[in-house]
Amino acid sequence: MHWQTSRFDIDLRTPKVMGIVNVTPDSFSDGGQYAARDSAQAHCERLLKDGADILDIGGESTRPGAPPVTLEEELARVLPVIRHAVTLGVPVSVDTYKPAVMQAALDLGADIVNDVWALRWRDGLGGPTGESVVAGHPRCGVCLMHMHRDPQTMQVAPMEGDVVPQVLSFLELLAQHLRGLGVDSPRICLDPGIGFGKTVAQNFSLLARQAQAVPEGYPVLAGWSRKSSLAAVTQTSLSNAASMDVDQRRAPSITAAVLAVQNGANVVRVHDVRDTVSALKVLAAMQGQEPPRSVAARVASPLPKGALRTGGAF
Repeated sequence: MHWQTSRFDIDLRTPKVMGIVNVTPDSFSDGGQYAARDSAQAHCERLLKDGADILDIGGESTRPGAPPVTLEEELARVLPVIRHAVTLGVPVSVDTYKPAVMQAALDLGADIVNDVWALRWRDGLGGPTGESVVAGHPRCGVCLMHMHRDPQTMQVAPMEGDVVPQVLSFLELLAQHLRGLGVDSPRICLDPGIGFGKTVAQNFSLLARQAQAVPEGYPVLAGWSRKSSLAAVTQTSLSNAASMDVDQRRAPSITAAVLAVQNGANVVRVHDVRDTVSALKVLAAMQGQEPPRSVAARVASPLPKGALRTGGAF
């Protein structure tokens, strides 16, 4: 399987790690650390040294309750970083729901539009839509994510019931609609939207039944990094979980990334690139391991004629 993007056909026969670059003062995990242009650009380079395959650059926090950012502010945050990132030789994704930001990023050479609104957001003024921007580009990749409600209200009234068939139906309909606009399926990646309007139990249901939540034939992107659901299941009380330092979520985040890949995710979006890359190498070594030839031969081959089977034969 490949993910077609503006400049790259990304080979997904092995899982890819998407490094997060938040050019924001208020992201739930690392807000403010890379808000300055120079620090964000340096962070891009650091993530690549750590083993990132893709860079995902965003200028507006989508944490629960986050206030919206003006178009002008978002453009001022992300465009200088994208301009630098496209010179680094890897696919570059822009994390935005605003069509004007998508278009500006693509004009600079960005490869992927990663949209938590799945191209559904409208400015209310009849302006261009995310759908028209993506469909109007000859090659760019796109990631459509499931989100219940919007960032301001999604955790106030999360989804009810079994979320897996609901997420599947949502993603299937949107992917089909986008294909109807002329966007070929190899350009489309799907994200079940961990933490976006789901309860803790629902998020882990999506992890356990990940293959059932995304229609067949599309790459899957999983975004578990430092999410509050990980804190909720690794702390002894809700109060401890709420105050859990984001660095304390590193080990659970890496575990969730490995489990997501084991359950079929093709791309994992993470903050802790180096540790995630190392963990995925361990998973790959296990998955690719076969019994040692000598042992396999003994198990498969009949004993020589006349030989006696004893407890110490091996």
